[in-house]
Amino acid sequence: MRSYHLETFGSVEGIVLRDGGGPRPEPAGATGIVVALRAASLNKRDLLILEGRYPLPAVPGVVPLSDGVGEVVAVGEAVTRFAVGDRVCCTYFPRWRAGRITPDAVDQPGCTLDGMLAEYAAIDEQWAVRVPDHLTWQEAATLPCAGVTAWHALTGGEALRPGQTVLTLGTGAVALFALQFAKLLGCRVVATTSSEEKADRLKALGADAVVDYRRTPDWSGAVREFTDGLGADLVVETGGPDTIEQSVRASALYGQIALLTTGTADRPGIAISHAAYASSLATIRRVFVGSRLQFEDMNRAVSAHGLRPVVDRVLPFEEAHRAYREYATAGAFGKVVIGIGGADGG
Repeated sequence: MRSYHLETFGSVEGIVLRDGGGPRPEPAGATGIVVALRAASLNKRDLLILEGRYPLPAVPGVVPLSDGVGEVVAVGEAVTRFAVGDRVCCTYFPRWRAGRITPDAVDQPGCTLDGMLAEYAAIDEQWAVRVPDHLTWQEAATLPCAGVTAWHALTGGEALRPGQTVLTLGTGAVALFALQFAKLLGCRVVATTSSEEKADRLKALGADAVVDYRRTPDWSGAVREFTDGLGADLVVETGGPDTIEQSVRASALYGQIALLTTGTADRPGIAISHAAYASSLATIRRVFVGSRLQFEDMNRAVSAHGLRPVVDRVLPFEEAHRAYREYATAGAFGKVVIGIGGADGG
C-alpha cells in the first residue's frame, strides 16, 4: 500500500510517499470498512495545514487530504451500512452525524486522522456516505468539504425561497457549488469574478448576473442594482477580510451572510465599518463544512437533479506535489483532483 504522509510543514517536499508493501489493510474492528481509493481532491484547508496555519494542529506523519472517494473492498463482521462494491466518501467530520457539532467531534481526516491521499483507507462505517451513482470518481471526490460547505451555507439557516437572490464570490470550489445549489433551489444568483472568461463560465453554470470586482471595486452597488435596490438575500462569504465590507453593503435588509473565512495571512481578522453595518439588519452565520446528515441530504439533491461538480484538472497519484503547487498558484476554476489506483474518470 502506498500512501503520502505529512512529515514536515512548510513545503510540499515535506509530504513524503511511503510504500508500505504487503497486503491491503484489514477492517479496523467489527464495524470497520476498507476503501480502495480512486480519487482525492484538494481544499484550501490542506494548504493551511501544510503551512502550519490551520486552527486544528495536524498530527505529524498524518496522511493528507480530507476529500476522497473509493470502493468498499472489505467489511467488518458487524457492518450493516455498506457492502463490498459500494462507492463511498469519508465525511469531513467523521464523528459529527447530525445537529450541532460538539467539541468531541472535531477530528478531521488529513489533520488529526489519516486522510485520503493513499491507495486504501480503513475507516468506521459510521464515517462514510454513499456517493451519487451518476458521478465519476473524480467528481465524487470533490464533495466532502466544498460541496457540504456550500450546501450548509444555503440550507442551514433561514430557508431560501424560489426567486430570492444568492450572492457568490469568485470561482473557488465552494462558490461554484453554491451557485449550482442556489439554482437547484430556484434562486437567482449574482456572482463576482475577475475576468471576462470566468464570467462567461459562471453564466454557463447558471449565474444570472456577474460583476467584475476588479473593474468595479465597490461591487455591492452593482448587486443592489441587479436586485432593484433590495440586495442579496444570502451571501456565501468566502473572501473574509477582503470582501466582508462589500458583502454587508450588498446584503438585503434582513439578509443572511454565511461566513466561511475569517482571516488570511495578510489580514488576520474581519472588520466591518459602522456605516455598513448600521444600515443593515443582516445576520452573519458562521459555517464550517457540515454533518453526515447534511452530506446525505446534499447527495440526494445532487442525484435527483443530476448535478455535476466542476473539476478543473486531474493529476495522477505520483504527481501529488504538482497538484498541491498548481492548486496553490494556478487559479483553478473548480477542483484540483488526484487520481488514485488507475481511476480513469468512470
